[in-house]
Amino acid sequence: MQTLLLDSDAVAANAQMPDVIPAVEEAFAADDRGDVQMPAKSYIELEQYNGDFRSMPAYLDVTGSATAEEWDAAAVKWVNVHPDNPSDHDLPTVMGTLIYSDPETAYPLAIMDGTELTLQRTGAAAAVATDHLAIEGATSLGIVGAGVQSYSQLEAIAEIRPIETVVVSDVDDARVAAFVEAFGDQFDVRGGSIEEAASCDVLSTVTPVREPIVPREALGEHTHVNAIGADAAGKQEHEAQTLLDAKVVIDDYEQCTHSGEINVPWASGEFGEDDLYGELGAIVTGHVEGRTADDGITLFDSTGLAIQDVAAAHVVYERATADGEGTPFDLLGLD
Repeated sequence: MQTLLLDSDAVAANAQMPDVIPAVEEAFAADDRGDVQMPAKSYIELEQYNGDFRSMPAYLDVTGSATAEEWDAAAVKWVNVHPDNPSDHDLPTVMGTLIYSDPETAYPLAIMDGTELTLQRTGAAAAVATDHLAIEGATSLGIVGAGVQSYSQLEAIAEIRPIETVVVSDVDDARVAAFVEAFGDQFDVRGGSIEEAASCDVLSTVTPVREPIVPREALGEHTHVNAIGADAAGKQEHEAQTLLDAKVVIDDYEQCTHSGEINVPWASGEFGEDDLYGELGAIVTGHVEGRTADDGITLFDSTGLAIQDVAAAHVVYERATADGEGTPFDLLGLD
């Protein structure tokens, strides 16, 4: 028995959004059913290197699903954030590695690039939230932040809404130009201000800022917001008033209150329990209602869950195995 090695290209080729989105949706549903084990994300702070490591383990069981193929899997993602890497070492700020295992035997079925996997599953999570919380006829998408995550946001959301117009905003004009060039043949896409992006039917914000940059008054009357950028304590992209005015849906209570979009106003007491609508998993299972005719602004606070990684890794592994892709090797020396 061998372990499959999957690099970033192999992960990208096998993490097709039409497959990853329903898998991630099933992960949210399994979470609501209680069919997951997901210990809290752990951190190793490395102040001397201006960076940190994060470990994200999880077990996911979708055998209780009435709509999906029955399977279970376990994985752990080891990921870093080292902001000085690009300038000092010519390396990416974020790198991740995921070990995907058979729960029955614990055999490591695959070792795969976790960076590309994270991009795809984060886009898929936004698509799931958008499907349940955005207006049905959403045709315009605004994106604030034209980094790598912006690409998967558009690719995923366009799978579940008839997106025609895209407005992307970033302080780096070169990034905006690259984004427009990448998608110009598929959408009516242009660069614009944060305010122009925020007025769209759907808005995804994917920046690392620690002070709000999206004005409350810039949002459309029925805009759905995917707040993606806040992934650590102290980060915040949206004004507290936006959170208070919106129907706020979170991916996980512990993570969002600690490091999600709501973490800053939560810590100050400006936003609390009574202001939360619910978790996305409960909406997916139908235990909590999604968008209603009376809703105005909706907001999904996405911190990224280990069960999303497991779901996306399952898709990648199964497809790569079926197509004979990746590099098998005898990791444990059993052959």
